Amino acid sequence: MRTRLLPLLIVLMAAVLLALGFPLAVRVAAAEQQRVVIDRIDDTARFAALAQFVSEPVGGNDERQRILQTELEAYDSVYGIRAGVFYRDDRALAKAPASWTLSVEGEGREAFKEALLGRRSHDPPQVWPWQNGRIVVASPVVRDGDVVAVVVTDSPTGEMRSRTLRGWLLIALGEAVAMLVAVGAAFRLTGWVLLPVRILDAATHDIASGRMRSRVVASGGPPELRRLARSFNEMADNVEDVLEQQRAFVADASHQLRNPLAALLLRIELLALELPEGNEEIASVRTEGKRLAHVLDDLLDLALAEHAAADLQLTDIGALTAERVASWRPVAEDKGVRLVLDGASAVTGWADPIALSSALDAVVDNALKFTPEGEEVRVTVASDGAVATVVVADRGPGLTEQELERVGDRFWRSNRHQNVKGSGLGLSIAQVLLAAGGGTVGYDEHEPHGLRVTVSVPRNLPHA
Repeated sequence: MRTRLLPLLIVLMAAVLLALGFPLAVRVAAAEQQRVVIDRIDDTARFAALAQFVSEPVGGNDERQRILQTELEAYDSVYGIRAGVFYRDDRALAKAPASWTLSVEGEGREAFKEALLGRRSHDPPQVWPWQNGRIVVASPVVRDGDVVAVVVTDSPTGEMRSRTLRGWLLIALGEAVAMLVAVGAAFRLTGWVLLPVRILDAATHDIASGRMRSRVVASGGPPELRRLARSFNEMADNVEDVLEQQRAFVADASHQLRNPLAALLLRIELLALELPEGNEEIASVRTEGKRLAHVLDDLLDLALAEHAAADLQLTDIGALTAERVASWRPVAEDKGVRLVLDGASAVTGWADPIALSSALDAVVDNALKFTPEGEEVRVTVASDGAVATVVVADRGPGLTEQELERVGDRFWRSNRHQNVKGSGLGLSIAQVLLAAGGGTVGYDEHEPHGLRVTVSVPRNLPHA
């Protein structure tokens, strides 16, 4: 969620900074040019005051004209700005440099025409830093109420554009700093907003993995998320209470039914003494009674497995598996099945040794139960990165794809195996025992026939 929220905030902040930066940059450029224009207007006004008293020369020896020419030449020499006084017919009264002439068209001509109407230049076109333009300012020379000449200055813009660029660089630097601060603030803001969401997600994952006591500390983030955290804790408490009641009911029911069932089986045995030896009905009742007792025992084991917390320890999976295989080998030999241990002899992982032993017993028992005489059950210990695995592969009839989707469900048994002794809870108990410690049980086909059960436990300590 953070990767989706952060780009949105950054784009919005960048848009705001650009929306503020562009007008500011335009304002800086306009202010720099306005400053130049005002300075040139003052200069043209001063030259216009000098030219106001200059008469049109007859012999070229007018003292005032020489003073005006000297001022214009000094102005051009010091500032590099072309300046001149021109009559209405474009003849020059005085100008510097001497080779400069008014253009027939362009900005200079427009400013000259405007001054002939008695108006000073006030708004020449904006010159941007990437343009190599010039600023032309004209001011009328008025004598006896008439415009007799026009003072024109033609200024280079290099220095002005350099100042504008420096101003823009300062703006860009300020915006970059502001953007960095905004991104840092966005990281802190999204972290503050999403922290309860991350905690809530972790707690949800824990509960989904079987750690029902996981809760959320509703102390950070916006009020809405704190309220959501409190609601989540209430929901988790209710779910845990319901599951606890369900487990208690199953355990109590299993325990309470054991005594009546034991008494019933005893009465059946007493009744059998009065009947002929080998009565089929009595044998059938005995079988069903023992099967019911086995189911009650499995239900009690399942309720205890769901209730018990995992005591995780760094366990030698290879040694533990070898021990369980050795315990089941007499059963396999009695049935005529080869029980083979293969793979690594020393693989460590984090597991509850008692729970893992019970899960392996359930898986090996199931494999031996369905493997016919003369076939093989192979137990392989291996490590795959962060997971240690124990694979139990049998040569039994196996399961179809549809049956593989249901294997491990409580009380589920394939229709083809209804006559095989069992309650349908063995693999379910194994899954519950392993899930409490972060382990899993997987099921696959074992070619050409049979079932492959993979028991996996983490090699690193799971999140508590």
